[in-house]
Amino acid sequence: MDTKRLDLNLLVTLETLLIERNVTKAAARLHLSQPAVSAQLNRLRQEFDDQLLIPAQRGMTPTIKAMELLDPLRQALDQVRATLTSHRNFNPAKAKLTFAIACTDYLQVAVIKPLVVELRTRAPGVRVAIRNLDLPQLEAQMARGEVDLALMTPQAAPPGLRARHLFDERYVLIGRRKHPRLRDGITVAEFAALEQVVVSLDGAGFVTPVDSALAALGYKRNVVLSAASFLFVPEIVSNSDFVALVPERLVRGSANKLEVMDCPFPVEGFAVGMVWHERGHGHSGQRWIREAIVSLAAHRSSSGARDNPC
Repeated sequence: MDTKRLDLNLLVTLETLLIERNVTKAAARLHLSQPAVSAQLNRLRQEFDDQLLIPAQRGMTPTIKAMELLDPLRQALDQVRATLTSHRNFNPAKAKLTFAIACTDYLQVAVIKPLVVELRTRAPGVRVAIRNLDLPQLEAQMARGEVDLALMTPQAAPPGLRARHLFDERYVLIGRRKHPRLRDGITVAEFAALEQVVVSLDGAGFVTPVDSALAALGYKRNVVLSAASFLFVPEIVSNSDFVALVPERLVRGSANKLEVMDCPFPVEGFAVGMVWHERGHGHSGQRWIREAIVSLAAHRSSSGARDNPC
């Protein structure tokens, strides 16, 4: 038998015929016409080189070969059905799945950390692999299955990928508790004079878009440290008189360690979204995780609005 040419629908027809032993009943069960089922039976006879079902006084009688085929055929089809059902009806409590997410260090704190904690309760068999975000390689990584999801600014995503908005982020000003020069109602001039830490993801940069906004107001700030990671900033700020502008979610819940307040002048925030490839779009497990991230982001956005210390 040439399995490359075999229509798997024929095996479903054969299983039904062997169970019903009647072409009319099999046709009704398969929602096909009687001539269509008869034609499929003739094809099956050619494929297996056997009559398979022989006309009898009432219905049809399976041949010896047909009876030998029944059990392995049902087992094989049941396995296919189980596989299809499991992909349609994903059960997070029982699933075994590894999910690779690419993102920046800030989003590891803001999104991945609470996600992983939640997964331990809802989906203990789901593992998360975190990868550094490599935008030029992202689409190729996703096409190869190396990255399932990226958290990033949606506008920067390659056009061939799917994207969904998660939340809008804003910057807040942080400093250590009881900082001698940090207070509510701080002026732009006072802010500019403070020793500041900036984050340069490209490395060693001391100027950010904030400096352009300040320049438009006639000020230049006192930047003394350029960090390569947001994760480093709260620690150095909490142990010095440095201050920094950081994404709010990075320091949410840190009011007992840091002073967190609004910047004294408007600073443009940014959008955060998730991006994924078409190859994983229909996978029920990946779809469930994407929806879990959406739900988590929405919950943290609403709770952040209630608990906003600024």
